[in-house]
Amino acid sequence: MTDKDTKEPQYNVCIELSEKQGLPRFGLMSGYVWHDDPKRLVFMLSRYKFVSKILTGKRNVLEVGCGDGFGGRIVRQTVENLSGVDFDPLFIQDGKEIQDDRWPVNLQVHDILDGPVKGDFDAIYSLDVMEHIPEEREGDYIENMLQSLTSTGTLIVGMPSLESQTFASPASKAGHINCKSGPEFKAVFERYFDSVLLFSMNDEVVHTGFHAMAHYLFVICNGKKA
Repeated sequence: MTDKDTKEPQYNVCIELSEKQGLPRFGLMSGYVWHDDPKRLVFMLSRYKFVSKILTGKRNVLEVGCGDGFGGRIVRQTVENLSGVDFDPLFIQDGKEIQDDRWPVNLQVHDILDGPVKGDFDAIYSLDVMEHIPEEREGDYIENMLQSLTSTGTLIVGMPSLESQTFASPASKAGHINCKSGPEFKAVFERYFDSVLLFSMNDEVVHTGFHAMAHYLFVICNGKKA
């Protein structure tokens, strides 16, 4: 045992990774969250864990509004191919810099309000995006995603609930211009899908409890209407 070895030898893999390629780092957005309010990172990653379980085994998946792509690695563990788009070039560039070859994600700059993403995807998910889009443009957001979704594909969308905004920070409120209550959120997607399942979330727990007491909402949509 040398002074570079850990006391329990199975943990030497930590030293080996550090010396071989350096330790992985956070992205711009995820790094700020870890600095500002670490528990929020747990909540964020729990949302990606939920998505990863629902989409396990999907072949070609798209994340709309991926930010720095930090959470996408969790989804990439369970799907064959993952692409991510975001309208901010700084976040996409940063996401490319923090990527790991073990979990490749195709990241590109694209504003979903400008049009659909090229390709056919059997699943699309979009977390913490819709609440930033003016209500009069939410149809463009959804319809452009639908154009890239196969006829049998799954769409998952997540957003903070309207009720949660009483407790939101001033910075969050500034960007959250289109939060919805559970029934309203579900009704929007029922215009486009035959099956829309609404889930509630509090902290890192996803459940089917009373929507008005939820901090976060998910819809899982299947059966795209013609």
